[in-house]
Amino acid sequence: MGYKPWIPFEISILLEGKALSTLIKKLQSAKGLAEYRKSLKKGKSGKQHVIRVCIGTGCQAKGSLDVLKMFQKAVKESNESDIHIETKSTGCHGLCELGPIVIIDPGEIIYLRVQASDVPEIFRETVKLGHVVERLLYQKGADGPRFKTPEEIPFYKLQKRIVLSLNGVIDPTRIDDYILQEGYDGLARALTGMTPDEIIDWVERSGLRGRGGGGFPTGKKWRTCRNTGREPRYVICNGDEGDPGAFMDRSIMEGNPHAVLEGMIIGAYAIGAQEGFMYVRHEYPLAVKHLQTAIEQAKDLGLLGENILGTGFSFDVTINRGGGAFICGESTALMASLEGRIGEPRAKYVHTVEYGLYDCPTTLNNVETWATVPAIIRNGPEWLAAIGTERSKGTKVFSLVGKVNNTGLVEVPMGMTLKEIIFGIGDGVQGGRPFKAVQTGGPSGGCIPGSKIDLSVDFDRLTEAGSMMGSGGMIVMDDTTCMVHVAKYFLNFLKQESCGKCTPCREGIAQMLHILTRITKGKGEEGDIEKLEVLAELLSDTALCALGKTAANPVLSTLKYFREEYEEHIRKKHCPAHECPGLFRYEIDEEACKGCGICLKKCPVGAVTGEKKKPHKIDQEKCTQCGVCFSKCPFSAVTKI
Repeated sequence: MGYKPWIPFEISILLEGKALSTLIKKLQSAKGLAEYRKSLKKGKSGKQHVIRVCIGTGCQAKGSLDVLKMFQKAVKESNESDIHIETKSTGCHGLCELGPIVIIDPGEIIYLRVQASDVPEIFRETVKLGHVVERLLYQKGADGPRFKTPEEIPFYKLQKRIVLSLNGVIDPTRIDDYILQEGYDGLARALTGMTPDEIIDWVERSGLRGRGGGGFPTGKKWRTCRNTGREPRYVICNGDEGDPGAFMDRSIMEGNPHAVLEGMIIGAYAIGAQEGFMYVRHEYPLAVKHLQTAIEQAKDLGLLGENILGTGFSFDVTINRGGGAFICGESTALMASLEGRIGEPRAKYVHTVEYGLYDCPTTLNNVETWATVPAIIRNGPEWLAAIGTERSKGTKVFSLVGKVNNTGLVEVPMGMTLKEIIFGIGDGVQGGRPFKAVQTGGPSGGCIPGSKIDLSVDFDRLTEAGSMMGSGGMIVMDDTTCMVHVAKYFLNFLKQESCGKCTPCREGIAQMLHILTRITKGKGEEGDIEKLEVLAELLSDTALCALGKTAANPVLSTLKYFREEYEEHIRKKHCPAHECPGLFRYEIDEEACKGCGICLKKCPVGAVTGEKKKPHKIDQEKCTQCGVCFSKCPFSAVTKI
């Protein structure tokens, strides 16, 4: 007979032969949830080995599904009779740079960069014999120590995980895994022991602020929506994550969809909504799949739908795929898209908590905000309020990417410094190069220079520094990064993604991009910097939505901290970072050149000349600055000047 995939194997064996409808009965009370969890724990008793394989999008791209299949095959063919071996697919562990990731229990032994060919050795040595495969462990540096468990690795050790605490632990497609980890306890407590006003009061006292970028107090938003006195009311989860380099929300939806769903149900009960929507970026098919599975499983258990846990409260959720536009992440544009209209923002003086979706009171929060709510209800408001800074409570999830050694997904307490994140968790800049800047807050954020490496990361400190928290992107840059080029890159992104509804955004961004493009081509003029500043002020004061109002942040922050780079581009027609073509040149160091001839053979325009075993030269008149000689030289004799 076919059992639903989230029914524990042990229970299904005990109940074999009974009709499927008798296996899963809707839970009628909080007590029923507790009893169900007790039965799950009983089914898990006995000697057990668990093989956890990350199947997040990042690890899947590196072949983790093949690794999972190989482990499943090994378990099936194993003749072990005294232990139960389980393979489990999990969400993103965070250390994406070193995936695919596999964790073996007992012992929580973490293996990195695992390939399908490694599976027989791991299964034989670790699962069966309890030995460690040293070559697959995390190693700090080429000759540094190896670490066996996540708790020993600085990347994990220095984090404080709340939202990501179950990523890499549970199977996101099995509701039983979530329930075994106190899942839906917050919902049970909220529905059976708290009034809506008490729930909102707890969220307010916790200090939770929206994690989508604006940092608006979550409890205040909920209370305003509830107090409108108008019905129906809606709740929306914003999963339309479009920032370059950002994958926080995607990983949460893929790795722990039930936390997001539980938070939404609690929020719906608090504001008095009976219908909710998950608006998920169209490019996130795995997230949609896991969310849909979570919704179906929650309905089957009576945790979603009609008369949840026998309390009389009913709530349902629908998933909507994003419109494929960055602007649809803006609250009013998102709601327009949900209604089937073009995703364009509207004036902010009309608040969505009063007139949102279908002109009704609507509470919209992002994925991370919703996923934090169940933990607040389980642990109390003071628990979250004790973490972070005075005005920024709790933790924040960041995607740490760029020129950093350990790229990936991190969750840290508010107030941790940039230095602790980049050099502690991230293990410093690649190749030991100097740290130049970090860009936070997505395309509308700003660039913070290396001189502010001790800056505390919270809503207020980042804003004071000329950047913003945003949804949580953090891009690290070294001394080879041109800050003028960075500003141009983000403005180009925003120009393409602007809806064009308002003239300041449509024309202002285009004009700023035109000036920046000229500067990076060596055609900058005196007065260009002042023009950029005037246009930036115009955008900030007159644009319709947050995209336009903050579009100039990358330009203003780079002008503030790296003005001399702009001036060198304009006055000396030179890019000090050697990134802008035409504003630097390639030369061959005669002392380092061995005369191997590789650069001569690879140059597509014949700009390199020289005899074998003698120093070569580059003809600057012929050189097109393609960079082939630079990348191919085995002796690093080709330099940028």
